Amino acid sequence: MSIKDVIVIGAGGHAKVVIELLRQSGNHVAYCISGEEEHKECLGVPILVGDKWIENLRADGFCRAFAAIGSNRTRLRMSRVLKQFHYELVNAISPFSMISPSAKIGVGVAIMAGAIINAEAEIGDFAIVNTGASVDHDCRIGQAAHIAPRCALAGMVTIGNGSFMGIGSCAVPGVNVGNWSIIGAGAAVTKDIPDNVIAVGIPARPVRSS
Repeated sequence: MSIKDVIVIGAGGHAKVVIELLRQSGNHVAYCISGEEEHKECLGVPILVGDKWIENLRADGFCRAFAAIGSNRTRLRMSRVLKQFHYELVNAISPFSMISPSAKIGVGVAIMAGAIINAEAEIGDFAIVNTGASVDHDCRIGQAAHIAPRCALAGMVTIGNGSFMGIGSCAVPGVNVGNWSIIGAGAAVTKDIPDNVIAVGIPARPVRSS
């Protein structure tokens, strides 16, 4: 066991990206923990089946972990479980992203290649800023939110906890997206969006509850 060892929760597509990001930053992914038995490894990392392994590996001395799960609600839940077992939640940040020195980044955060995070933006715990997304100055990204690939947020935008900005969506300066809302692919947010809705179109309008 090494101080560079990390346990990854999840073994799907998002986990594959996270494993590569962790390796690029000099970490060693020791195990993946999954609820499915379909595969025995993920990018060469052994998969252990069942949440019991979170406690077992902690008892064995592993202390660093990352919840690599695409679902915002599940990622939040599993990150909280990891904290209950006193794991250190690491970040998975691409060396090919651009992050302002004045930005604030939480824990358990994934920032993919080509992402740009500008001055005094804040990225909440367990959030994802995906491939090629841009988060401009003074934005606030909530806990366990997901900014999808090629999403563009202008300055002073707030994205609530657990919300999802779809691929290629955008938001004009100063607008707010509430908690646990979903913005559809390619949508343009020009006015505030409330909590717990799905909004689509140009401009984005709520169409139903999320």
